[in-house]
Amino acid sequence: MAITLEKKPVFMIGVERSGTTLVMAMLGCHPRISVPEVVWYYSRFRPYIHTYGDLNNDDNFRTLASEMVLGLKTAFWGLEVNIRIIVDEIIAEVRERSFAGIYCAMFEYFAKQTGGKPRWGEKTPYNLFFIKEILEDFPNAQFIYITRDGRDSCVDYIESAFGPTNIFCAADIWKVCQNFVKPWRKKLSSKQWMDVKYETLVRTPEQVLHEVCEFLGEEYSPDMLEFHNSDLAKARGATKDHKPLGHAVSDKYVGIYKDLLSQRDQRIFAYVAGKELVEEGYALEVEPQEVSAEEEELYREWDARVRAATLTAPEGHIVYESYNDWLVDQREERKKKGIWSDADIPDPVPFPIGDSNEEWIMGQRAWRQWKEYLGVKRQYLGDTEL
Repeated sequence: MAITLEKKPVFMIGVERSGTTLVMAMLGCHPRISVPEVVWYYSRFRPYIHTYGDLNNDDNFRTLASEMVLGLKTAFWGLEVNIRIIVDEIIAEVRERSFAGIYCAMFEYFAKQTGGKPRWGEKTPYNLFFIKEILEDFPNAQFIYITRDGRDSCVDYIESAFGPTNIFCAADIWKVCQNFVKPWRKKLSSKQWMDVKYETLVRTPEQVLHEVCEFLGEEYSPDMLEFHNSDLAKARGATKDHKPLGHAVSDKYVGIYKDLLSQRDQRIFAYVAGKELVEEGYALEVEPQEVSAEEEELYREWDARVRAATLTAPEGHIVYESYNDWLVDQREERKKKGIWSDADIPDPVPFPIGDSNEEWIMGQRAWRQWKEYLGVKRQYLGDTEL
């Protein structure tokens, strides 16, 4: 089943720490485009829809709707809702009984509650892994892919409270993402796909936003440059990881790797992702430093251990992580109840099930093996949900 909307949905995608949140905040200030906070729905739910059983069954459909509605990273997108009836309100508005039906109903609900804008957009960086599924659900969707110098992205990743913790793992993620979207950048037409370079956006924001609006078929609005005054940007800007959103667009974050990455780390990045960096038009300034198989294994284990150990650190993501872990557990509980079985797994198996990167593609910030090994306890309430 597919939903073809008169006003095309807009998906902002890209490697994390590449400027996707900036574009989200900017487009959300357009008078005709509603863009709420990230949802992580495609990575959390779409590959695992078979674990909910037949969605024509009211109980099964309600389970899916409840987990989606009640599991937003920012509770109810900051809207004032009646928690007793919000799931019923969303179900009443679905266009079809499917994942896409709930997804669409939620974004239309947000748009209605925030001024009635006629069009919606969504930014979850790792939607880049689900372009095929998005097009199956919303055939006329448009994509804006944001690219940033991988070395700057990696610096921001390593410095953040939720990303990889060493240069090898950061560069590897950047490389995997860049390579994954290559076929789609070639396949989709200029009416459905637009590439935006972070560096060009922050240096000539008005020009780039004019081009973005032309791509979307919308009139340019200077309101987009006032993104830093929006509630979303103020909330994000109050956190360590998203301080740049608290002020007007600036190019001062271009080239930060020159100060924050050692020469050794720059050489490791060149070894891991230098080819992809050059393909994106950036210049390599150092010779690659080879990483042996033994060193790679150490880098990955160190990263995994630190990720798990710091989930409860200041501005850590233990609440978000706990809900993701709970979702995984619920799949197994439904299996025990007979709602689904291995025979229900589609053929071919939906990506990324079984992939070596499945956990981080679905949005996990640490791997279950190490959370259990280190005895990390779940926490479902916190001071912040960002």
